[in-house]
Amino acid sequence: MRTEALFRALADPTRLRIMRLLGSMELAVGEIAQVLGQSQPRVSRHIGILCDAELAERRREGSWIFLRAASDPQGMAPVRSDIARLLARTETIDPGFAEQCEADRQKLAEIRAARELQAQEYFAEHAHDWDELRRLHSSDENVESALAEALGEGRLGRLLDIGTGTGRMAELFAEKADHIVALDKSLAMLRVARAKLQHISADRVEVVQGDFTSLPFSPDSFDTVLFHQVLHFANSPAAALYEAARVTSPGGRIAIVDFAAHQREELREKHAHARLGFADGHMRDLLEDAGFEPTAPISLDDGEIGIKIWVAQRRRAAERTFA
Repeated sequence: MRTEALFRALADPTRLRIMRLLGSMELAVGEIAQVLGQSQPRVSRHIGILCDAELAERRREGSWIFLRAASDPQGMAPVRSDIARLLARTETIDPGFAEQCEADRQKLAEIRAARELQAQEYFAEHAHDWDELRRLHSSDENVESALAEALGEGRLGRLLDIGTGTGRMAELFAEKADHIVALDKSLAMLRVARAKLQHISADRVEVVQGDFTSLPFSPDSFDTVLFHQVLHFANSPAAALYEAARVTSPGGRIAIVDFAAHQREELREKHAHARLGFADGHMRDLLEDAGFEPTAPISLDDGEIGIKIWVAQRRRAAERTFA
C-alpha cells in the first residue's frame, strides 16, 4: 500500500510542483497556495495526499500550518532523495515543467523578500528595547566569539537552539551542526528567525514553536543544546534545565549564555526578566541536579552587567528538582 500511495501522490503536476518547492524551504499552506495560484482548500487536499504518502509533513504554528519535506519516516529518506533528483533532472528535459517550476521559484523569491521585510519592520519596532539591553553587557561580537571558542572546533551534531529569537545562534553555528532545530515560543520571533534562516537548506534546519518547560521532542534527541540569553525568563530554571537534559543524548553538551547575577531590578518590569542573572554556584548546582557535569564558566565583564558562559556535559539520568 505504501508504494501505491507513493506513486499516486506523484501522479499529479501540482503535487510535483509542491515537492520542488519543499526542496527549497518550509512553507505555510497559504504561501504554497499563493505560489501555485490555487485555492487553499484545493492545495490542502494535495498536501494531504503527499503527507499520506510520507513525502511531506505538516506542523502547526499558532493558527498557521507549515509544510516541509518529511524528515525520515521509516527509512524513506533515500526514496525522497531519489525523487528530488528525478524532478531536478526532469526540468532539464521537459521545457514546460521547467518553465512552470521557474515561475514558482520567482513567486517563492517574492515570499522570501516579504518575510525579510516583515522581519526588518519587527526589528525597527523593537530596536530601542534591544539596543538598551545590549548597552548593558559585552558586545554581541565578543559574546559570539567566546561561545564559539567554548564549544570548540568539533562538530555539534544535532543542535537545539532553545529560545532562538532572531535565529542568530542557529545561523552562527549552521556550518558546524548536522541538523538544527530553532525553537521559540513567540510566533512573531519565529517569523523573524524563519527570514534569517531561509538561506539554509530546508533539510538542515527546522523552525519550531515550543516552550522550554515542555519541549516537543523525544528523549536523547540532540547532541548540543543551547540557551542564549533565555534562561533568565524562566520562573523555574531547574525545570527548564531538566527538560533540556531529557532531550540531550548521553555525552551531549549544553551551553548557557546569560547574565551574571546582578541587581538591576528595572529589568523585571521593562523586559520581563524572571531572574536577575545567575551566580556561578547556583548555576553549577542547577546543572548538576539536571544531570550535567559543568566545566569552569567563562566570564565577560566589559559591560555594566557581566555575561557568563556555562558549558556542561550530560552524564546521567536527571532527578527532577525545582528551584
